Amino acid sequence: MNVGQSFLEALESLSANKLRSSLTILGIVIGVAAVIAMISIGRGAENQITGSIQGIGTNLLFVFSRRGEEVRNPEPITLNDASAIADPFQAPSVAGVAPVLQGNASVSYAGESTITVLSGVTPEYQQVRNIELDEGEFITTEHLLGRASVVLLGTDVAEALFGRTAGLVGETVRVENQPFRVIGVLSPRGGSGLTSEDDQIIIPLSTAQTRLLRRSDRDEVDMLLVQAVSASAVPQATEEIAQILRTRHRTEIGADDFTILSQQDFLNTAATITNVLTIFLGGIAAISLLVGGIGIMNIMLVSVTERTREIGLRKALGARRMDILIQFLTESAVLSGIGGVIGIALGWTISYVVGRIAAASGTPIEPAISLDIILLATLFSTAVGLFFGLYPANRAASLEPVEALRYE
Repeated sequence: MNVGQSFLEALESLSANKLRSSLTILGIVIGVAAVIAMISIGRGAENQITGSIQGIGTNLLFVFSRRGEEVRNPEPITLNDASAIADPFQAPSVAGVAPVLQGNASVSYAGESTITVLSGVTPEYQQVRNIELDEGEFITTEHLLGRASVVLLGTDVAEALFGRTAGLVGETVRVENQPFRVIGVLSPRGGSGLTSEDDQIIIPLSTAQTRLLRRSDRDEVDMLLVQAVSASAVPQATEEIAQILRTRHRTEIGADDFTILSQQDFLNTAATITNVLTIFLGGIAAISLLVGGIGIMNIMLVSVTERTREIGLRKALGARRMDILIQFLTESAVLSGIGGVIGIALGWTISYVVGRIAAASGTPIEPAISLDIILLATLFSTAVGLFFGLYPANRAASLEPVEALRYE
């Protein structure tokens, strides 16, 4: 018996029990679709997160104060530390330094209010973070020295308060019930979920220190954003910053009371987390494929029982053991193959719908459906069909002709 003949006989046999075959195929369809959808959505989320991080800049460093039981008497990061790092003689690999104070704040206007991220910054922040404005101006030295009550709005905040993002310069909003004049609107930068950079407001650092975000030390800041002269200079800039802070804080090597993170550190962490989640979701989805495979085994065992006399007759007419084995393996392969093809289409559809729903909800995720995902799901579904069809096929091939013919 050749392969073509086996394939035609498999289709004829399966079409004789259309409902039963359809329900068996449905298990494989759901499994393949779930695997494709889960993995593609996981990869899309990873691309979105890493893209957002890379958009900040590849030559950016983050300097935090390190606290905890492993650090004895930690000193805070201060404005004087920022000035020392910005000195080109001490840190020639550093292009700019921007101290930042951050917290949450309530912003309101004409009965509308929202809770958002408040950042107190200096004029250098615009250069270090590559900030662009849709309208207005950024914080200036005059604003900083005068502790001015001025604010820049992210687009999400502007939409929440005004319902628009244009023509807002000169308006007055209240930040923690204190009046602030709007001097600009930030250009959209995107983001995902709780990390959207459009959901923030920016005020002068001096204003934040004295009125909204007070710290125990007058010059203490939450973070320093340090821009290296180039991406290749990041390791050298990291070493220069560490040496300056060790000298100023009088700490020994290995006992640092600060942490320096680069974009690559964030990218590696994000990639690790998303990879684990993708594998976890894919593993859960693969369980449904195994359930579908068990369905194939069940239906093939029923088929062997129902066709015992047919098998005996074929063997009596000269069919070999291998012919019977190939016949039933082909039927199980056809079941899983048809389910795999339909599952691919369904998985792509689910991924597309999820992507559109995510975009409409303000959390853009573009599911990444690639050839390797399709091949993985297809080959896995075929392997499941063959594996779970092997036992029924072998059982059919092992039947004795005389016993099979006498079966009622």
